[in-house]
Amino acid sequence: MDGVRTTVAEQFPSLRGREPQQETLKALIDGARAGRSAVLVLRGEAGIGKTALLEFAAGHAEGLRVLRGAGLEAEAELPFAGLQLLLAPALDRLPGLPEPQRAALSAALGLGPGGREPMLTGLAVLSLLTEYADGPALLVVVDDAQWLDRASRDALLFAARRLRAEGVVMLFGVRDGEGAFEATGLPEQRLTGLSPEAAAALLDEYSLAGRALSPAVRYRLLAESGGNPLALRELPLAMAAEATPDLAAGALPLTDRLRLAFHGRISRLPEATQTLMTVLAIDESGSPAVVLRAAASLGAGLDDLAPAEAADLLRPSTGPDLSITFRHPLIRAAVYQRAPLTQRLAAHRALAAALDTPEQSDRRAWHLSAAALGPDAEVADALERTAIRARERGGHTAAAAAYDRAARLSDRPEDRTRRQALAAQAALESGDLERAADLARRTAREVSSESVRANLSQVRALATFWQGEFPEAHRLLVDAAASIAAAEPQQAAGMLVQALHTGWYLGEPELTDVLKRLADLPLTDEPALTPAVRFLGRLFDSGPGQPLALRDTLAEIDSRGAVSDQVLLILCGVALARGQDGPAFDLAVALDARHRAAGAAGRLPTVLFFAAEADIFTGRLTDARTATVEARDLARDTGQQQWVRQLSSVLAHLDALRGAEAECRAHAGLGLAGDTPGAIAPGAPWAHWSLGLLDLGAGRAESALSRLERLTKVPFTHHICATRAIPDLVEAAVRIGAPERAAAPFAKFTGWAESVGQPWADALVLRCRALLDDERAEDLYSRALEIHDREARPIEFARTALLYGEWLRRARRKSEARNQLNEALEVFDRLELRPWAERARHELSAAGAPAADPAGASATATGLTPQELQIVRLAAQGLSNRDIAAQLFLSHRTVGYHLYKAYPKLGVTSRGELKDIAAQLH
Repeated sequence: MDGVRTTVAEQFPSLRGREPQQETLKALIDGARAGRSAVLVLRGEAGIGKTALLEFAAGHAEGLRVLRGAGLEAEAELPFAGLQLLLAPALDRLPGLPEPQRAALSAALGLGPGGREPMLTGLAVLSLLTEYADGPALLVVVDDAQWLDRASRDALLFAARRLRAEGVVMLFGVRDGEGAFEATGLPEQRLTGLSPEAAAALLDEYSLAGRALSPAVRYRLLAESGGNPLALRELPLAMAAEATPDLAAGALPLTDRLRLAFHGRISRLPEATQTLMTVLAIDESGSPAVVLRAAASLGAGLDDLAPAEAADLLRPSTGPDLSITFRHPLIRAAVYQRAPLTQRLAAHRALAAALDTPEQSDRRAWHLSAAALGPDAEVADALERTAIRARERGGHTAAAAAYDRAARLSDRPEDRTRRQALAAQAALESGDLERAADLARRTAREVSSESVRANLSQVRALATFWQGEFPEAHRLLVDAAASIAAAEPQQAAGMLVQALHTGWYLGEPELTDVLKRLADLPLTDEPALTPAVRFLGRLFDSGPGQPLALRDTLAEIDSRGAVSDQVLLILCGVALARGQDGPAFDLAVALDARHRAAGAAGRLPTVLFFAAEADIFTGRLTDARTATVEARDLARDTGQQQWVRQLSSVLAHLDALRGAEAECRAHAGLGLAGDTPGAIAPGAPWAHWSLGLLDLGAGRAESALSRLERLTKVPFTHHICATRAIPDLVEAAVRIGAPERAAAPFAKFTGWAESVGQPWADALVLRCRALLDDERAEDLYSRALEIHDREARPIEFARTALLYGEWLRRARRKSEARNQLNEALEVFDRLELRPWAERARHELSAAGAPAADPAGASATATGLTPQELQIVRLAAQGLSNRDIAAQLFLSHRTVGYHLYKAYPKLGVTSRGELKDIAAQLH
């Protein structure tokens, strides 16, 4: 403003009582002008002022680009309908997106063929918003977000959670009690009623001239409204239209009373106006031409808008883009609810006739289905085609709804059950687990084919598994496989491989049972799954033998065809359980590259978890933390809370190694959350090992032993952590003078080491024997150090050298002890393992040689966050900001922001210098 800076409240005086919220919105918008991004979800009951605040934000966004959209209840089953409306003004930036993103978003919006990964669509939305924000920044406003179709909602939420430094503000208005908009992890502000003073002032402003409210009625209105601005406006209007003011409806919920208030005003409109409003309430096309064409067939026209506009129920606008909207979403609901059934059916038929172009075929099919009073094969076929198109575009929720409705309209039983089965599968793919399980359960009762019934059991199993019901999921898979084992052994094998996953959360007995069932299947040698089954069958091998190699198994699979990514992931996990860390890591890296190229962000947490495990086992701790943090953040942003907890427990292990006690306990606590009846928390094994290692490093051997002993009991015994933690358990037991408590676990570890045939495992066996047999310790330690690979597994080498140095120091061979202790200290300092480094220094001091200060060999990367390190490494490889953004599911502006922060920490001033220090970025 020239010379005078007015306050926000002065610019928007009608938002009485909302000054704090206005200031919050103003700060977010100002932040966007400075290049910062932000998200805010405004929640509250109908009429509480969400829309008014969103209007305020749009009005305050001078100089910013603004994208506006809204969810419509009638569009909730149309994939990407909300996204189409919101992004329409920005689609001229679509050509600037990377090709995979451009193709994904084009397919989602019906502008191109094919379908892609849902999260790739979300990344494309993030990139498009970033491009559109370039220069002036951007405000994105979505009202009634609870009615967004699932595909649009997921894409927008993924983009919202990945915003960092793009200059984009996203605001969502969400009505309580209707629809669904789960925005876990995003900032929210719940709107409550206005203060008594603000409510009274607003009521006085809205009171009709010439119809003053009596003190008693005024008091009652203030009490009944609860400070709801819409109620303060509409209830007096409704009362003014009656001969006698009546508040008898006060027993109804406020939203219902408001609808009734609108009902009364609608009922006094001309019949043709009510007809036109019914068509408008049912329509979801957003096209005035479609609405008016449909209304014309029912005897209503453009001139019939005037009475509704005069009654302040509609807000038509003229100009290049004619639009007709309801003043408030509750008016739409009131119009629809009060319309007689015959009028609604007629409006649906009229709209179906008006939607006569090929691109409108999906909307036409839904209107025809809404008008159908019984089975209709033609409409059912049209809905199935709609479902197929929705699935191809990644709209699995819409596909499930269309298949389900098509099944209900099918006139032949076989078509009905086939479509119900497709609906169940689509619901599972959409993440609507309860719906998937219910559809599969109901359909299974109607089919006679054992194979189809087994497939439906598989859908139910996966749905219950992702709901955390591990025992029930496991039972469903095992029973389904048993029912078809003789007739369809390949299909049964696929189900039993999945049962290895569910059984992993239950215990070793369940896994042993599944492996026996797999071994008993009459599988031929030709299918690609057969070598995978053979490899999985060696999971619990013990003692001397020739281990199967993962690389050989994968080569054999490739020579016969292919297996699913899920089978490859299970092979990866079993390979780690069999000590094949290098091949497992290579497989995880290959899957990681495949998923990144496909934009499958939701699949990366599992792959990165396996990669991080291998990194930890081989001492690549910086890489492990980088992978784990990225995986945890992606799991959080894609709603995979199970993986958030499991990856948090891996972070706890990394915290334990560096002696960060508070962080370790916090991460382990999250990893231990999520127990379900009959199953452990997914993060529990890593959490227990981490806490035991933390205690061992801090010298609390008794506590460490108690914690580690938990892993030697069911249901933990089969876990990778339970096996790999045994050398720690042996050390803790010896330190407290109770080696007998390590006898049984060590015997198991010895048998495992013999069966896996890995030199590093043999070295750990020798180290444990040295701890348990003091007379032969020198020979055992020496042999262990000869076998250890200092470069490939530095931590285990250093821990063995430390224990040997301690033994030598106690034997008063101080000079020899110092050699071993210095070797250990160099590794501990380089990897920043503070507890172990302090222990080595203490031993060196006792051996008569003060230890040097930490060398800081990895100082080049010191101070970088995991994400900064990840971005710097990719930049050092020559990737552009846009390439890096596509790899990491970020915007290119966020990549640039992190590089800008990283340069001073690294002591460089340009991208070119990164190549010179790339080798030091450990």
